[in-house]
Amino acid sequence: MLNKLKIGIRTKITLGYIVIILCLLASVIILYQQISSLQNERNYIIKKDSNIQALTNHIEKSFLDMELGQRGFVITGESSYLELYNETSENWKSDFNELYQLLEKNPTQQEKLNEIKTTIEHWITTSGEPSITLKKENNTEALWKLYKVDIGRKDMETVRDQFESLRSEVIATMQAKVNELDRKNSIVTLTLLGILVFISVVAIIIASSISRSIVKTLTEVTRTIREITASKSGQKGRIRVRTNDEINALATATNELLDALERREWLQLNIAEIVTKYQGISAITKLAETFLSEIAQKTQSSLGAFYVREITDNQIQFVKKAAFAGATDNVGMESFKLGQGLIGQCALEKKVLIYNDIPEDFRLIGTGLGKIPPKGIFIVPIIFENDVIAVVELATITSFNKLQQELVKQVIDTFGLTINSVLGRMEIVRLLNESRALTEELQVQSEELQAQSEELQLQTEELTMINEQLEERTKEAELKSRELEQAKKELEESAEQLLLNSNYKSEFLANMSHELRTPLNSILILSEMLAENSQNALSEEEAEFAKVIHSSGEDLLALINDILDLSKVEAGKLDINFDEMNMSEVPVQIEQTFAPVAMKKNLQFYISKDENVVDIFYTDEQRFQQILKNLLSNAFKFTKQGSVHLDINQLSEEQLTNNMQDVSADWLEITVSDTGIGIPNDKHQLIFESFQQADGATIRKYGGTGLGLSICKELARLLGGWISLQSSEGQGSTFTLTIPSLPNGIEEQKRLELAIHEVGATNELEVLMEEQLLDTQDFSQQEVEVFQGKNILIVDDDYRNIYALKNALEKRGMNILVAKDGIECLEIMQANDEIDLILMDIMMPNLDGYETMSIIRKQMKITDLPIIALTAKAMKNDRDKTLEAGASDYISKPLNLDQLVSVLRVWLVSKGS
Repeated sequence: MLNKLKIGIRTKITLGYIVIILCLLASVIILYQQISSLQNERNYIIKKDSNIQALTNHIEKSFLDMELGQRGFVITGESSYLELYNETSENWKSDFNELYQLLEKNPTQQEKLNEIKTTIEHWITTSGEPSITLKKENNTEALWKLYKVDIGRKDMETVRDQFESLRSEVIATMQAKVNELDRKNSIVTLTLLGILVFISVVAIIIASSISRSIVKTLTEVTRTIREITASKSGQKGRIRVRTNDEINALATATNELLDALERREWLQLNIAEIVTKYQGISAITKLAETFLSEIAQKTQSSLGAFYVREITDNQIQFVKKAAFAGATDNVGMESFKLGQGLIGQCALEKKVLIYNDIPEDFRLIGTGLGKIPPKGIFIVPIIFENDVIAVVELATITSFNKLQQELVKQVIDTFGLTINSVLGRMEIVRLLNESRALTEELQVQSEELQAQSEELQLQTEELTMINEQLEERTKEAELKSRELEQAKKELEESAEQLLLNSNYKSEFLANMSHELRTPLNSILILSEMLAENSQNALSEEEAEFAKVIHSSGEDLLALINDILDLSKVEAGKLDINFDEMNMSEVPVQIEQTFAPVAMKKNLQFYISKDENVVDIFYTDEQRFQQILKNLLSNAFKFTKQGSVHLDINQLSEEQLTNNMQDVSADWLEITVSDTGIGIPNDKHQLIFESFQQADGATIRKYGGTGLGLSICKELARLLGGWISLQSSEGQGSTFTLTIPSLPNGIEEQKRLELAIHEVGATNELEVLMEEQLLDTQDFSQQEVEVFQGKNILIVDDDYRNIYALKNALEKRGMNILVAKDGIECLEIMQANDEIDLILMDIMMPNLDGYETMSIIRKQMKITDLPIIALTAKAMKNDRDKTLEAGASDYISKPLNLDQLVSVLRVWLVSKGS
C-alpha cells in the first residue's frame, strides 16, 4: 500500500518540516507546562510567604497594640485605649487562625505558632486583663505591685523571640522551596537543551534521510544510465527505482524512452538484416524464398506463402512463388484472383489484414511431433506505385505483436520497389536471352545457309565427276559389298569359334584341374607321410626329398586352384554367396594366419580397424578372405624388411558417390600396404592381367604364376567392388580393396554402374568434360537463371556418356533424369509431364532414337518439347533423318560442351517464351 502511494520530493521535505515543527511545538508545550508549574509554585511560595509575614506582623502588631492600649488605659484611664485593646484582642485570634491554616503543612511552625499563642494568652491573663481590671477598680497599689513585678515584660520578650524563631523557620522553609524551584528550573533548562538537541538530531536525521533517499535514487538512475550507455550487448538494462516520487516518474519515462529506442533499434537492425539478405538476388523465386524465410524468422511465423502478380490473357492473378515450413508441397493456394478469399480481398482493398480468431478447421501447422492449429494470420499487400504487385501471408501458433507487425509494414514499404526491380531485371534478362537465342539461331542458320550454298556449289562442280565415277563406284561398291558380306560371315564364324574355344578352354581347365587333384592328392598325402618319417625308415636326405616333393605338390595345388577359379570366373560359373560376416573376427583370424609368417621373415605386422566399422557386413566371406589372404601373401612375399600394414576402414557418407550410395549405404575400404620392392607406374595395369608379373626377374627371384591379382580383381568385381593400387618402384605398395555391404546380393545393372564408376576417373570422355567444366565454371548469373531447376531427360545406353553429361548439367542447376533406351524414355514421359528438354541418342538397343522421337511426336502428340539428337554419325542425310523423325536440333559426337550449352540455352529460352 505504501509502495503504491506516491510521495513527491516536495511532500517529503514538507513532511520533514512538519515533523520538526511538531517536535518544536510539543517541546514548547512541555516547556510551557513546566514553566507554568514553576511560576505557580513560585507565586504560591511568594504569596504564602507574604501572607505569613503579613499575618505574623498583624499578630505581632495586634499584640503590641494590645500592650499599647493596656498601658495607655492604665496610665491615662482613657477608654479609647481600652477600645484599642479590645479590638486588637479580637483581631489577633482571627489572624492566628488564618496563619495556622497557612502553616497546616508545617507542623513545626504550627507548634511554634501555638507557643506564641500560649505566650500571648499568658500575657493577657497575667498582665493585660489584671492591669485593666485593677485600673478600673482604681486599685493603684495592686497595680503598682503588678508593674513592679512586670511579668508581662518577659512575655513580650518571649513573644518577640518566638516570632523571630517562627520567621526564621518560615524563611528557612521558603528558602528550601526556593532551592527546590531552582533545581526544577535547572531541570527545565536542561530539558529545554535536551529537547533542542533531540529536535536538532531529528531534523538532521530527517534531512539526511530525505537527501540520502533523493541522492541514492539519483545515483542509481545515473549509474543505470551509464551502464546502459556503455553496454554493447543486445540486452539492455532498465532503471529500477523503489521510491514512488518524481524520480520514479523520471525513471519510468526514461525506461519508456529506452524501450522505444530498443524497439526502434530492433526494427532498424532486423530491417537492415532482411534487406541485406535479399540484396543482389535477381530471380523472383529466390527473392521470394529468401524474403519469406527471413520475415518468418523475425516474426516467429510457423507458416507462410508468397504470391506475385502475373498478367495472363489480360487477367490479373497472383501466383505462389515460395512457401515456408509447409508439411507438404501444397502450402496455400497455387494462385488466386483479386477478391478471391481473404487474401484476394486484401490485394483488392490494398489493406493489411490481421486475424486472431482462427476457425478450428483451418490448415494445421506441421512439426516433428504433430500438427498445431495457428492462432494468428497476417496478410500484407506489397504495393508499388499504388498497385499491389505481391501479397505475403503468414501464420503463427501464438499471435503477432505490434512490434512484429510494424517490422513487416516497414519492410514492405520498400520491398515493392525491390520486387519491381527484380521483375524488370528478369524481363530484361528474358528479352536479352531471347535476343541472344535469336541471334545465335540466325547465326547458325546463316552458317548453315552459307555451308549449304558452298556445298551446293561444290556439288554442282562435282556433279559431273560424280556421275562419271558413279558407275565405277557402283561396281566397286557391289564388289566391296560382296567382300564385306564374305568378311562378315568369316568374322561371325570366327567369333563363334572363338567363343566355343573359350568355353572349351574353360571347361578343359576346369576338368583338368579336377582330374589333376586326384593323383596330386595321393602325392601330397604320401609325401607328407614320408616327410614325417615316423619310423625313421628314411635317411635325412630322403626325408628332405619327401619335404621338397610335398612343398612342390602344395604349390601345384595352389596353381590348380588358381586356374580353376580363373576358369570359373571366365566361364561365369563361380558361385557368390552373400551372407553375414562378423568384422570383429577378421583381425583375429588374419593375425593367427600371418603372424607366424611375419615372425619367420622378421617383419613387423600391424592390423588396425576403425571403431566406426560395422560389426555385421554382408558379402561372400570365403571370397573376401581369399582376396585378403592373396594380397597379404604378396605383401609378405615381396617385402624383405620393414613392415606390412592391414587397415580396415568404413567410408563416410561424404566419401560415397551417388552410384555407390545407390548400391549400398555401407562400404569398407581394406588397405594392405608394405615396404617391399614396389611396382613401376607403367606396370600397374599389367600385374592385374592373367599370368603376368612386373618383369621376368621378379618371376625368377620370387616365383609365382601371376594369377593371384587377376583372380582378386575378378572376385572383387563379383563382390560389387574393385581393387586399386598405389606404388612406386622401391617405395613399397598399397593395394586398396573397396567393397559394399550387400544383404540381397548385387544386380547386374548395379555391377555395370560400379564398373563405370571404377574406370570413370581415367575415362577419356570424363576427363575431357571435366576440363571443359573447369574452363566454363564461371558462367553468368543469366545462364544460371535460364538453367536453374530445368528438368533434362538424357536417353543413352552408354553409361560413360550419361555420367559425363549428368555431372556437367547438374553443376548448372539442372535436374537430370536418365533412360537407358527408348522404351524407358517413353515410360518416363508418361509418368512425368514436367520435362523441359530431351537429349536423345540415336543408336540404342530395343528402341532406337528415330522410333522413340516419332512416337513422342505422332502418338503422344507432344510437339512443343525440345528434343536434341546426339549421334556419332555426321552425314548430312543423317541430320535430315533426325529432324524428320521429330528432333528439334542435332549435335554430332564427340560433344563440345560449349556447343551443347549454347543449343540448350536457345531451346530452353524459346520454350520459356
